Amino acid sequence: MQPNYLTLGGLFDLDYKQEMIANYEEKMAAPDFWDDNDKAQALIAEMNGIKGAVDQYAGLQQECDDIELMLELAEEEGDESLLKEVGDSITGLKKKLEEFELQLLLNQPYDKLNAILELHPGAGGTESQDWGQMLLRMYTRWAEKQGFKVETLDYLPGDEAGIKSVTLLIKGYNAYGYLKAEKGVHRLVRISPFDSSGRRHTSFVSCDVVPEITDDVDIEIRTEDLKIDTYRASGAGGQHINTTDSAVRITHIPTGVVVTCQNERSQIKNREQAMTMLRSKLYERKLEEQRKELDEIRGEQSDIAWGSQIRSYVFHPYSMVKDHRTSVETGNTGAVMDGDLNPFIDGYLRSQIRTSAEE
Repeated sequence: MQPNYLTLGGLFDLDYKQEMIANYEEKMAAPDFWDDNDKAQALIAEMNGIKGAVDQYAGLQQECDDIELMLELAEEEGDESLLKEVGDSITGLKKKLEEFELQLLLNQPYDKLNAILELHPGAGGTESQDWGQMLLRMYTRWAEKQGFKVETLDYLPGDEAGIKSVTLLIKGYNAYGYLKAEKGVHRLVRISPFDSSGRRHTSFVSCDVVPEITDDVDIEIRTEDLKIDTYRASGAGGQHINTTDSAVRITHIPTGVVVTCQNERSQIKNREQAMTMLRSKLYERKLEEQRKELDEIRGEQSDIAWGSQIRSYVFHPYSMVKDHRTSVETGNTGAVMDGDLNPFIDGYLRSQIRTSAEE
């Protein structure tokens, strides 16, 4: 039996990861390690992520060795029941290997970072704003299942229901690596609960995802290029409401990029978070320009225009969620809306690896 884990070679460098862990532990032992709490927490999270991968790899190795021993024993004794048990174990191991391989596909420079995710409903008023709220719940549920932490940076409620826009910071190792698969337009087809005639409606929401770029990345932002506005925070159900002008909106005049933050009570903290968001967006913009120059645009992800949806969610006249980039689909719409997104993320990441290999 040739264990699959040995063929992961190029994706998993055990020696290198063990060196990284040793390097992180050395940094953690430094007396000034906790001087910057945010950086310290980020480093710990990254080290734990790498440690988790190493432990997982060791577990898969052990499981594969155990199956090999069971197979030899079953063949020697001609034990049919043990052979069946070996078959079941191999099936289970294969699934674990596929899940592990998915993690290893997240090997781009910023995959490991936190993700800033924005939802913006398209035209359609209450109907599309309600769809935005449904996607907000879907991504929150997905993040919780992954063990990630979700912070609401900005929330603009809809006029009657749903949202006009929302910005989330999803914190966890490889958060951006997973969620970059969600960037694009999401289309919903259903019987509208807001239409007394019971007609079928189509709604669109754009999802934008960028890595949270910290201030140690060199992005030039000149003070004279910024327009900073403060206003009173607002939110749904009394959330994020403040009696002072603590919310912050920053406009980067040369590019027209706008970011807002209102999750903190302090205007200073909101401004700091807004600057992080701006830095992340400008960095992503810089990368996109470089990709265009190299004719390596990311296909559908580079176009957020209506009509170029990456995924359709159909609730009526039948139930189906289909990703148009990979053709991954399911009839279990309830599970998807409850955060079961990994089959779509898996399909997208694997398609990107295949595309890179073909190029």
